[in-house]
Amino acid sequence: MVCLQIAVACFHCKQNLVLISFRPFLVFIFASPRDTLTEGSCCCQVATRQPAWVLSHNLYTVLCIPHDPVALEEHFRDDDDGPVSSQGYMPYLNKYILDKVEEGAFVKENFDELCWTLTAKKNYKPDRNGNSIVSHQDAFKLWCLFNFLSEDKYPLVMVPDEVEYLLKKICTAMNVELNSCELDDYLSQEPQGQGGLTVWQFLDMVNSGRLLRGIEQEAISMAVEEVYQEVIEDVLKQGYLWKKGQLRRNWSERWFMLKPSVLSYYMSEERKEKKGSIALDKHCCVEVLPDRDGKRCMFCVKTSSRTYEMSASDTRQRQEWTLAIQTAIRLQAEGKKSLHKDLKQKRREQREQREQRKAAKEEETQRLKQLQEEKERKLQELELLKEAQRQAEILLQEEEQRRKQQHEEMQRTLEIQLREAEQARASMQAEMVLKEAEAERQRKRITELEEMQERLQEALQQEVKARHDEESVRYAQARLLAEEEEKLKQLMKLKEEQEEYIIKTQLEKQVLKQEMENKNKCLEEAQKQLEEVRVNRQRVDQDVMAAQRKLRQASTNVKHWNVQMNRLMHPIEPGDKRTNVSGGGFAGYHPLLCQRDSSLKLKQKVEEKGSDPVRDGSKENVSNGGNRGPPPSSDADPMATEPSN
Repeated sequence: MVCLQIAVACFHCKQNLVLISFRPFLVFIFASPRDTLTEGSCCCQVATRQPAWVLSHNLYTVLCIPHDPVALEEHFRDDDDGPVSSQGYMPYLNKYILDKVEEGAFVKENFDELCWTLTAKKNYKPDRNGNSIVSHQDAFKLWCLFNFLSEDKYPLVMVPDEVEYLLKKICTAMNVELNSCELDDYLSQEPQGQGGLTVWQFLDMVNSGRLLRGIEQEAISMAVEEVYQEVIEDVLKQGYLWKKGQLRRNWSERWFMLKPSVLSYYMSEERKEKKGSIALDKHCCVEVLPDRDGKRCMFCVKTSSRTYEMSASDTRQRQEWTLAIQTAIRLQAEGKKSLHKDLKQKRREQREQREQRKAAKEEETQRLKQLQEEKERKLQELELLKEAQRQAEILLQEEEQRRKQQHEEMQRTLEIQLREAEQARASMQAEMVLKEAEAERQRKRITELEEMQERLQEALQQEVKARHDEESVRYAQARLLAEEEEKLKQLMKLKEEQEEYIIKTQLEKQVLKQEMENKNKCLEEAQKQLEEVRVNRQRVDQDVMAAQRKLRQASTNVKHWNVQMNRLMHPIEPGDKRTNVSGGGFAGYHPLLCQRDSSLKLKQKVEEKGSDPVRDGSKENVSNGGNRGPPPSSDADPMATEPSN
């Protein structure tokens, strides 16, 4: 079956009927007249469609599909009962025409001519003055070549590489060189030239004369015919050769035409009288023969049944023929029917590989660019770090100079003090006796302060212990509160279950009475447990209050010892000198006192703020429990009495 795709455009799409075949991507457009369309209808739904009937009849004829003209007319009746009216032309075309096509049953050239006839009248626009570069028949062949080399997607376009390939083959057949610059300029001027050309743009480009300037129309026609035979008709090579007969063994000049599967020979190049053919397969071979019988440049084609001897005009022609025949045999061995289909596939794969390499190169370039940017960014960061390091070194040098200056000033000050001390040494010796007495008093005071320090340390330990006790009590209180909440949840759950059972027992009171009594017992046990939890909570709250009292007592003791220490630290006459001595002797106790004062202030702030909501709740519970005792279980009594109701 021929693989075809059909697309039908309706009245809103310019009344065009489009038929597309996969290979060779044949496209023809048939315009349906406006007078056959009514308002609110479309060309694929109206039953009376004379152009569609003509198109269907032509397809039946060209594709050699047996059909009944009367039945075909019935399909396109004016009423709404025909298959075209009920299903549209697309399903009809697939079911009644395309599904019946048999591969090899029709002549492909006739089908191409039908497609060209339908498309060229609407889209092909040659020069009206008759100055076109190519004739109408050559335009048809170029149209066939375009369909063969175009991409496998709709709308059909030929990529620039394939356009250049086709034009180069035509120019090579005319022994001229293609002007690639003109082609690039033309493709760059077209809006969609870089993505590919449509067949009509391609024909307009050829007819414009920009690429084939100065070449006669007859030469162009011969070149197009040669390329058409090579690409479309799969003619690998053709020309005159001398052939040796099988029976009479005489030499005759024949026109040979080589295709991938057969080597045919005719009386002349018009190919009107065919004299024979040589079937080629993978078992055939071609060999070069030495000159004999007055013939030179000889070679032979060996098949499984016969050996054919031939002679070329020169050595170059013999080499070309042997290479061409070997190519045909290779195609047969590989199971390929067309050389140019294989070449087209290879060119497409090469383009895809180039695109992939280009994409990979662009990706690599992008990655290198990112790496370069990252490197520059890191270099900038390194420069910033170096600049920061230089600034730090400058600051360090300035700090070192400042320290040196301070050291020098301090050294000068010490020298001055040393001289003053030498001067005062004599006067101080007189006062040594008084100082020794004062030192004795200071030693006693130091002993007292050491004892006071020990007591303060004991007070601190007591305070720390009191804090630990408070934390443990808080933890226990939180745990008991969690247990109490869990018990309350269980109690509420039991209460809800009891209420549900009460509703159910209104109809089954006698049957479920024993079960309700068991529930009441469980409820009483839960209430007892709740009471125990409340008693435990009250006991924990009392422990918390006792710990707080201890903490307050410890804070009071610390304040008292601070007052005593401040009194002991007050200097004794004479004021200035004893102040210096006492300041030098008790300097080690100032951090401890500052630490105690900060801890006391922090404790007071915590007590004043009372930011812990759990402890506030526990305090309220403790105060309520201590003042009023356990509250009456108002919820328990109704639950205990409700089952009896």
